[in-house]
Amino acid sequence: MNTAVSRREQRIHRFFEITLLLKALFAVGEIIAAIGVYVVPLHVVADFVGAVTRAELAAHPHDPVAAHLVDWARDLSIGTQHFVAFYLLSHGAIKLWVIIGLLRERLWYYPVALVVFTLFIIYQIHRYTLTHSVSLVLITIIDLVILWLTWHEYWYLRRLRGRAA
Repeated sequence: MNTAVSRREQRIHRFFEITLLLKALFAVGEIIAAIGVYVVPLHVVADFVGAVTRAELAAHPHDPVAAHLVDWARDLSIGTQHFVAFYLLSHGAIKLWVIIGLLRERLWYYPVALVVFTLFIIYQIHRYTLTHSVSLVLITIIDLVILWLTWHEYWYLRRLRGRAA
């Protein structure tokens, strides 16, 4: 392999590792958030949102964002709380498990990661059609880059290990 290709592959590999580490940090954050969502009583959430939006609603009584937040906090249910906690915990744990396998360069993790990341992307696109959230678009773009990097890394490692055998 010539040195230019080798350096390019090293840069791509380093970028792959950095994106995985950042994704792992977000996964740990999701797990911590899940625990927080599960243990914080609903009335505390409603009180917090009320305190945060009180001044804005006093100054602008028809502020749609503040009014929506107050309605959302007031209408929270135990079922919603448990769903959000379960979603964050499972999403974070699955992501973390896959990322650890990828960082250890276990080849069988790569196809698993490609399937898992693709399913997450499909779900994010579905959620976007319901919410039109710009943050979902940004997360999906990042996930598409990580999907490509995972695919590239998988084929690169297979070629490398095939030559070594």
